[in-house]
Amino acid sequence: MKKIIALAFLFIGIATQAQDKKVIDKPQIVEASCGECQFGMKGKSCDLAVRIEGKTYFVDGTTIHDHGDAHAEDGFCNAIRKASVTGTIEKNRFKATSFTLIKE
Repeated sequence: MKKIIALAFLFIGIATQAQDKKVIDKPQIVEASCGECQFGMKGKSCDLAVRIEGKTYFVDGTTIHDHGDAHAEDGFCNAIRKASVTGTIEKNRFKATSFTLIKE
């Protein structure tokens, strides 16, 4: 009986983790900017973030400095830009497998 209960909790845990992970495998257009400066997120310094379906996530897999001067007039700390992305939302972070800024 204890093994059955343990297995039930294991399967519930796995199912919960699967629900917390969202895969974006087709390119999606999102808003991208500095999480702290433009999206009002709590953080320690200027960090790249995206807004997907109204919710903001810090980004792993690329950094704010990989896309030019963050403090330029059109930089992430001063403007919200559009980007085409793929990746996963996991543990309240966006793990990018691709991240391409869209020229406006």
